[in-house]
This record gives sequence, C-alpha cells and structure tokens, in this order.
Amino acid sequence: MGRGVLRPDLAASRFRLSRHAPSEALAPFVEYYWIPRWDLRGEPPYEQMILPHPNVHLVFEASGAGIFGVDRRLFTRSLSGAGLAFGVRFVAGGFRPFWQAPISQLTDRVIPAARLFGPRVEKTRQAIMCAGASGVSGVSGASGAPGDSDGEDDGRMIGYAESLLCSILPERDPLAEQVASLVSRITADPGLRRVDQLSAAAGITARSLQRLFADYVGVSPKWVMRRARLHEAAERAGGGEPVDWAALAADLGYADQAHLTRDFTVTLGVSPARYAAPTTS
Repeated sequence: MGRGVLRPDLAASRFRLSRHAPSEALAPFVEYYWIPRWDLRGEPPYEQMILPHPNVHLVFEASGAGIFGVDRRLFTRSLSGAGLAFGVRFVAGGFRPFWQAPISQLTDRVIPAARLFGPRVEKTRQAIMCAGASGVSGVSGASGAPGDSDGEDDGRMIGYAESLLCSILPERDPLAEQVASLVSRITADPGLRRVDQLSAAAGITARSLQRLFADYVGVSPKWVMRRARLHEAAERAGGGEPVDWAALAADLGYADQAHLTRDFTVTLGVSPARYAAPTTS
C-alpha cells in the first residue's frame, strides 16, 4: 500500500490500489498515478485513514475533480458501494510550475480542478471514470486479484490525465527540482533531523530554505522532517513485530520515548502501542 496508508493489512482487504509511473515528459513534475478500486456492496462503509505526504494531488472521482494541497492533518476517506478514483501525485514542489503561485495557498485546502484546467477537466473526469468502470466490477470484495482488463483500463485513464496535464505543461523549473531533491533527502536520511543541517547541505540560509519550501512545497522543512519520522514510526508500529519504543524514538531523533508517543498520539489520534495492537476486520 505504501507509507501513509494506515493499517495497510486491513486496507488491502477493502480496496485494491495500483500505481503507475508517468511519461518522460511529465516525470519532472509527476511522481506517480494512483488508482484505488473497491466493491463494498452489501458491506458497511469503510473509513481509510491517510497520513499525508508533502505532495499536491489532482484527484478525479465520481463526485468531481479537485486539487488537494498538502494536508497537515490526518486525512480520512469513507468508501462505500463500488467505485474508483484516479489520482495524480505530483513530485514535492512539482505542482508549483503549474500553479504559478506559492503552493502555501493550497495547504490544508481542496479546490475545484477547473480553477486551473478550465472546463476541459470535467470532460477528462468523465472519460477517466468511464474508462475505469469495467475494472470496478472485477474487484472481488475489494481483496481479489486485479481484473484482466485493469492494465488496459489504467492505460486509458493515464492517457486522458496526461493529455490534460500536457495541455498546460510548463517549462521545467530548476528550483522545483532542487526542492524535490531536498525532500527526497529528508525522507531517505533519518540522520537529517534539523533544518540547519538541511540548510548547510543545500548551501542556502535557513531563512531562504523556509521561504523556498513555503513557495514550492506548502509546508516548512521542519514539518517535512517531522512527518517523515511519523511515517517511519507508523510503518514500524504496524509491521506486526515487537517494537522497542525507546530505541525507535532514539533512531528517529526524538529526545525520548515520551516525545515520540506524544507526537504520534496527537497526529494519529492513538498511541503507538495502541496502533501496534492487532486489528480485526
């Protein structure tokens, strides 16, 4: 399921998720496309919690198409009946060249995609939903194997989305690519725990780094570091193995176990120990 999808074992029994890389032309801007399918007819609705990453998303759903800025809170989506969605996850900083304004304008907000793409976005949404409809009926209780037509359907949906994105494709932005590299460095290096460390690595002042992240990512570098630690903690807590919480706190750069517990509980709504407890479907 990937980091950020909380309780992934339970999630896998409720919906199927596929991911696809973008074309070469869009690779500087788009990290991947994500397509969840579910069939919960005859079952109660299912609420999936997501611990968001520092990425902007363009999402097509039956209800409409929206641009989702970075959400600093826990994100919850209720799934019921049968359906699918199609999402575009932009590289951290990669939506800024499309938006042409500070990404902090979108933080904790969802806006209609027509604000950027105009009326064409609704035709794209309809085409995507139609192309993916056959795959929904192939989801067996949301936990079955992918249907035979999934690959073909996904390819058509990706084609419609890429056509829309390429209709306003911006020039590559060196600053956006620098920001993407810095965010990747944060998530890949658990030893990178302070903004001044990142500032030194980037060769710019801490104040300039703060402004750059507000403009291109929508959140501060400190927030990105904290969120990366929580993603790691949630993954370890949900891994099914006993966790040495004090050692994990030290590994993630917390002052002590109490700080990890407080940060985890405030953000996810449950303590690490409770999150790690076995769940039932």
